[in-house]
This record gives sequence, C-alpha cells and structure tokens, in this order.
Amino acid sequence: MPPSSARTDPAPPAILTSAPEAPAHTLPEDGAAIATGVLLVALGVAFFKQAGLLTGGITGLAFVLHYSTHTNLGLWLFVLNLPFYWLAVRKLGWAFTLKTFCAVGLLSLMTELQPHWLALHSIHPAYSAIAGGTLVGVGMLIMFRHRCSLGGIAIAALYLQERYGWRVGHVQMVLDGLILISAFALLELDRALWSILAGVVLNQVLSMNHRPGRYVVV
Repeated sequence: MPPSSARTDPAPPAILTSAPEAPAHTLPEDGAAIATGVLLVALGVAFFKQAGLLTGGITGLAFVLHYSTHTNLGLWLFVLNLPFYWLAVRKLGWAFTLKTFCAVGLLSLMTELQPHWLALHSIHPAYSAIAGGTLVGVGMLIMFRHRCSLGGIAIAALYLQERYGWRVGHVQMVLDGLILISAFALLELDRALWSILAGVVLNQVLSMNHRPGRYVVV
C-alpha cells in the first residue's frame, strides 16, 4: 500500500509587528489645520467672553488680566506666550515652535477682529461653558495632531506627554484647576462655577481624544 502523503496545513498569516508609517503632513495641510483650529478656538473664546466666563491655560490667564485691567484680550494672549517659546524650541523643535507662534499670533488677531464680524447679544452661561469648552478643545486637538499648540501650558503638557506618557488632558486639567481658582476672586459665584465646567469639558475633550500611542503625530 503506498504511503499516504503528508498533510500540509497552510502557513498562518504573517503578523504585523508594527503599524505602517503614516505619511507626514504637508505644509498646506498644516496651514489648513492651524487655520481651522484657531477658528474654532476663537469662536469658543467669544462664547466665554460674552458670558463673562474664564477658561484654563494661558487663555485663562489672559482672561484674568483682561477682566482685572480692562485691556485687550488678544494682546495678553500674545504676550503671555513669549516665555514659553524657549521651552518649545529646546524640547519640541523649531517646526513645532514656528507653527505654534503662527497659531498664537493668528488667535490674538482674530480675538481682536472677531467682534467686527460676529455679534453675540445673549448667551446662557451653561451653553457657553459646554459649547465653548468643546470648541476650544476640538480646536486644540486639531492643532496637537499637526504638531502645533496655542503655547503656554499646552507646550508644557505636550512635552510631559512625550517625555513621560502623561495624558495632555490630565496634565492640563490639573494646571487649569489652579488657574480657575482665580475665577472666584474675579467673577460672581455662578460665573465662576460655569467657568469650572468649561474647563472640565475642554480637558475631557483632550483627554479622551489625545492619548499617548493612539495617534501618531507627524
């Protein structure tokens, strides 16, 4: 009796050990992302300003100085970020720093010009907190994914995520909480509480959507 032929099982499919490398963003893509992100953030800032709220980060500090000195919000947004560019250059590179500088400058300009294009006569502080926090969070998220930020605390938060794996949203929430404490000294109690809600919404958007390893920033 002839020997039976040995049964050969098909080879298992190859297992990918690494994800395919994502193509780098082009300069036009980066420019469009910065413009889109800044537009969303500027609209969120308009909501906060109309409702008399604060937010966290350098934008929150700019609001504190704007409310307490009655000077231009856009100017404070630009000036407060200047010391952080040194950290950005050293830890995150020139490309990140230049894109961030452009984003901050554009946001400062839009903050001053936007009242000529958009008139908000009434907005409930609860809606301002939720919608404004979401708009700012999504705008920042878009810029983060193109290696860009709005400077200040965002630079420090991005550096800590890249260096230690700490989530951007969690780091920013802690630092923002310290800034939002000042709301109780500057605003009425209800406005201060709505401001805290705005900060929580903003940082939850970042925390849920910008986790280390989930998105490869290029």
